[in-house]
Amino acid sequence: MEKPDQIVPPQQPVPRKKLPRTVIVLGLVSFFNDFASDIVVPLIPILLATVLAAGPIALGLIEGVADAVASLLKLWAGRHSDIMSGRRKGLAVAGYTLSNIARPMLGLAGSWPVILVLRSIDRVGKGLRSAPRDALVADATPPGMHGYAFGYHRAMDNGGAVAGSLMAAAVLTWSGLSLTEVILWSAVPGVIAVLLLGAGVKEVKEEKEEKQDKEDAAGHRSAPPALPPLRWSLLSLPMRRYLLVLMLFTFARASETFILLLGHELGVGTVELLLLWSALSLCKAATSIWGGHLADSLGRGTLMLIGWSTFSLSFLMLGQVTGSSGLWAVSIFYGLCAGMSEGAERAIISDYALPRERGTAFGWYHLMVGLAAIPAGLLFGSLWQFQSAATAFFFAGGLAAVAAVLLRMWALLARN
Repeated sequence: MEKPDQIVPPQQPVPRKKLPRTVIVLGLVSFFNDFASDIVVPLIPILLATVLAAGPIALGLIEGVADAVASLLKLWAGRHSDIMSGRRKGLAVAGYTLSNIARPMLGLAGSWPVILVLRSIDRVGKGLRSAPRDALVADATPPGMHGYAFGYHRAMDNGGAVAGSLMAAAVLTWSGLSLTEVILWSAVPGVIAVLLLGAGVKEVKEEKEEKQDKEDAAGHRSAPPALPPLRWSLLSLPMRRYLLVLMLFTFARASETFILLLGHELGVGTVELLLLWSALSLCKAATSIWGGHLADSLGRGTLMLIGWSTFSLSFLMLGQVTGSSGLWAVSIFYGLCAGMSEGAERAIISDYALPRERGTAFGWYHLMVGLAAIPAGLLFGSLWQFQSAATAFFFAGGLAAVAAVLLRMWALLARN
């Protein structure tokens, strides 16, 4: 990896304002994939608490293991896409396909360990696709628009979550279908996502090679320079600091499904919880693109500090929620603030990496998050089960505040 002396400053906006076609199509792929996913995911804590009689520890274990499995694969997938000289689309297609085979089968699960296995297979697919897909976005986008591009992608991702949870709520309310049947129907938008990716995305690498073939009738090409060894010590110091602080923040960033579990314990009905999930995703989608623009103009670090600080405040407030109205108010506040900083978190990674190493850079990013996922989920779930929901949310909020301070005073110190 490249070793800059300091964190890359915010890129100046480039004249081009329109996002590349590849980025637009990848956003649509994420929309339909999350449409499928969020028909299913918000039903998991409800399924565990009602049909399968499992508690918060089981939910924490399922979400932690699933996220860890995904993240451990992301470093390999990102690195492999770099070794393949930037050919990333095949891994992305394989990942989306695997997830959309495993996810509908959750409706047939008869116990929480089966849900754990299927959810992990779903996340194996996520592990295969995420780093190559993020690198595809960065490959296709001018540097000064990376915040905008990742903000757009997160907006489409969250937009799919809105559509999926609203669809699930509508079907459960008016169709008479069971939870199992609703989950099985999630396969339809999943298939659309895979077909869109396969037919609509053309890699930048392919376009460059086609152009070179036309210009070079002999087809002679010099071999690409070898990638540096895959070692932590070869990452730049600012990136290592950022990833370590991000890992600490992951211990606070408990799965958002715990918000639904809190609502269930407060007596909120299933359909209302699906609407709450949809509203949370809608809020994130509404601020993602705006936040991406701000990240490009004001700086990624500034947006990250805002996002982590408001996360801390949100979880501290969730620890004091006692009714449905308070849960709605805090969730909306959380969603608006979280969406604003989501693009900046990934755009920072693209700032550090050379184009031929972007897959590896995003792989390290996802790996560090994954290493903390299992203990984070188990810790949050254990605090909830053996102490109280308030204790778990207070702990997460306090830890997020510590991470925000370290981000400003240590990880971003090289900016000054």
